[in-house]
Amino acid sequence: MTCENIFDINKENYSKIGLNSSLPVLLDFWAIWCTPCKPLEPVLEYLARLYKGRLIVGRVNADEEIQLVKEFDIRNLPTLILIKDGKVSETIIGARSRFDLRILIEKYL
Repeated sequence: MTCENIFDINKENYSKIGLNSSLPVLLDFWAIWCTPCKPLEPVLEYLARLYKGRLIVGRVNADEEIQLVKEFDIRNLPTLILIKDGKVSETIIGARSRFDLRILIEKYL
């Protein structure tokens, strides 16, 4: 786990955490070399704490999880995918503010 409330998502745990969750899931596709990904880290930590028990926040290392990158057709980093009931509900390309992401997440809670 990245922080206490953020899960590291890989191909093995994605089906359990991402597809079969009764809660909405926010996936962050990132990479170590991705400069725009860095400011998103504290935003995700904030959201994970704020919505604990109501939203699952996960991070997918795009360099290590090529299968998931292909499955979600990720072409830019960072990319956020919001999954509700096992289906992609939103795709957000690029970093966003806490405020913008809260508005988006609230629609799916």
